[in-house]
Amino acid sequence: MATATTDRMRAKSDRRAAIVREAARLFAARGFAGVSLEDIGAAVGVSGPAVYRHFAGKQALLAAILVEVSERLRDGGAAVLDEQQDAAARLDALIRFHVDFALADADVIRVQDRDLESLADSDRNRVRRLQREYVEIWVGVLRGIHPSRHDADLRVRAHAVFGLINSTPHSVRGLRTAPSEQAVRAILAQQAHAALTA
Repeated sequence: MATATTDRMRAKSDRRAAIVREAARLFAARGFAGVSLEDIGAAVGVSGPAVYRHFAGKQALLAAILVEVSERLRDGGAAVLDEQQDAAARLDALIRFHVDFALADADVIRVQDRDLESLADSDRNRVRRLQREYVEIWVGVLRGIHPSRHDADLRVRAHAVFGLINSTPHSVRGLRTAPSEQAVRAILAQQAHAALTA
């Protein structure tokens, strides 16, 4: 009996994850307004109304995508601080962490850039708060690299590097001969490190 319950819970969790993943892909390709729940359901092999078993509606699904990724970034950044003691090691680990995110979640980055304003006010405020907390993790690390600089300066540096890293998954797609993911990863890490330590 317990095994059957666990299997059902796992299947429900897997279906929810698939819905979130496909919704992010579709929102990235067509925009929030250009996608219906029927489109999302079809992408995961269920009817549109079946999506309501997991989400109250399309806006709740968008909130899940953007809130969950913001929590993941904030928590991942905090984990870097726990794992590394030295400011330089923390910075390198944060850069690797964010590069990994950008290369794995390019669809979510596109959704964030284009559709954040489609969230309900409370969800949008939550996403922005989580993102500010993530930025402050970077600012704290950068303070150890540049102790004489003001926090406002360090925030500008952090945001500039997010822009650099987050834009690359989009720009590499258009190249006729795109470098390998490993090469892109190395270029991003090198450029981010150079920008943040200059």
